Amino acid sequence: MMPLTFAQSGELHVIKHVGGPEKTRKFLANLGFVSGSDIVVISKNASNLIVNIKDCRVAISGEMANKIMV
Repeated sequence: MMPLTFAQSGELHVIKHVGGPEKTRKFLANLGFVSGSDIVVISKNASNLIVNIKDCRVAISGEMANKIMV
């Protein structure tokens, strides 16, 4: 397992675990970041990521991406 921030753009990954405080986990779950979901990093700039999850593009901070293990 590795944090989502280490994933290369264009690679398909499966979310294994979402960590962090309960509030953060709930927020990410509402966006579709749950264990077993397919995720693709579209682009990275500075510490932010744009990802494709459940046929939607979502921008998340690097801090949140570090809590998502793929």
